[in-house]
Parts: sequence; structure tokens; C-alpha cells
Amino acid sequence: MGNKLFHQQVAIVTGAGKGIGFAVARQLALQGASVILNDIDIELAESASNKIKEEGGLCESYGGDISTIEIIEGIVTFTIETFGKLDILLANAGITTYGDFLEYQPESMQKLLQINLFGTFFLTQAATKQMVKQGHGGSILITSSVTAHAAHPFLAAYGMTKAGLDQLVKNLVIDLGPHKININTMVPGATLTERTLIEDPDYLEIWSRITPSGRPSTTDDIVNAALFLVSPASRQIMGQNLVIDGGWTSVGVPPY
Repeated sequence: MGNKLFHQQVAIVTGAGKGIGFAVARQLALQGASVILNDIDIELAESASNKIKEEGGLCESYGGDISTIEIIEGIVTFTIETFGKLDILLANAGITTYGDFLEYQPESMQKLLQINLFGTFFLTQAATKQMVKQGHGGSILITSSVTAHAAHPFLAAYGMTKAGLDQLVKNLVIDLGPHKININTMVPGATLTERTLIEDPDYLEIWSRITPSGRPSTTDDIVNAALFLVSPASRQIMGQNLVIDGGWTSVGVPPY
């Protein structure tokens, strides 16, 4: 256990019932971290946590909508009550809304802003307050998107929120750096997950054709970047937006 990279570290991972969030939570736990796994779907969060436990990881679930202040405060309190401290936050929870710019509706925008921006901002704030109180630093990683860096059809609003998160971490180095807390975004491109394969049966073929590396990313590709950015090896990396997309943003070819 002592040789594991995240031995005696405590992490919160949001939006982790499946996909990228689950993959990161799983690897953190298997590499020694004690993990609080969140998902808006309470049953899914519990099921995902149990899967990690079955593999020998230490993981507890905390279900709820992370865009509400009550859940934000609750998850940090629960983490301290359960594991005694907080070292790592992966703010991964978010939603995607699609729509033509000329037809996009205010209701969609309000929900998008509430979850992607409001929720992430105040979760980061709550985690930072706890880390500052502890006095031994920490690491915060926020999930962005390549749509913040390259135009993508029907994702103007979504890309705007993700660009906001990229800028947020740049600003927060001023507030977090003196407390030895590093903060960055990981910026996934097209990634093979349960959701993307269900939404588009041609996803693998299309993204393999337009991605310079010849394939979309796997969750393992994203996990490798995430674990590096929250590990002791990256403590001097702050305010950066690490793109993991097989080179797609360099060419920016839209999928349709």
C-alpha cells in the first residue's frame, strides 16, 4: 500500500457514476486514495462506488446535484467526516446541451450555466477553503472540453462554459498558489464512453477519420493525464489547460 502513488490521499470526484469520472475515481482508489464518488443519480453513485470497493479500493458515494450549494457543502463535510481531510478535487460534473445558435433557448442556457459554471465555481471554492484550513496544500482539477478551443457545430453555449472554466483556473492561481494548491483543467477531446457510443453508433469511425492520431481517446488516455495533474509530480504546474485529443484541435475538422 505504501508504494501506491496516492497512498493516504483523500479525493472527491464528481460526475463519476460512469465514463471519465468513474474511470478516474477508480484509478485513484486502486492507487491508494480514499475516494468520495459523486453523481447526480444517487443509485448510480452507490453502484459505481460498490464496483470500486469490489476491486479493493476505498470509496464511498455521495449522490446529489453538485450545482446546488447544499450538496456542495454537504460533500465536503461528508468527506471530512468520513476520511478526515481533503487533498484532491476532480470537478468533473457537467452537462452538454446542443442547439443551433439562432434557435437556442434561455431555459437550456440557465441549466448549462448553473451546472457547468456555478456548480464548478462554488465546489472549487468549498474545496479550497477546506484545503487552506488544513494548511498542507492540495490539487484541484476541472474537466473542460476541446469545444473551448475549437469551433464545433451546435455547441456554442457549451463551449462558452468550458472556455470559462479554462479561464477560471488561470485566475485562481493567484488565490490558490500561496496556499500550495495547484489547479488546472484537463481538456478531453472525442472520447469513447458508454454515452458517446450510445448517442452515435458511428462515433468510432467518424472520429478515427478526422483525428490525427487515427483514433478517439479512450478513458485510459484521459485517466493518465488526470492522475498526472493531481499527483505530486505536477505541483509546479498551475493554471494550465491540458488538451487530450489526439491532435484534433490542431486541425479542427468538425465531425459532420
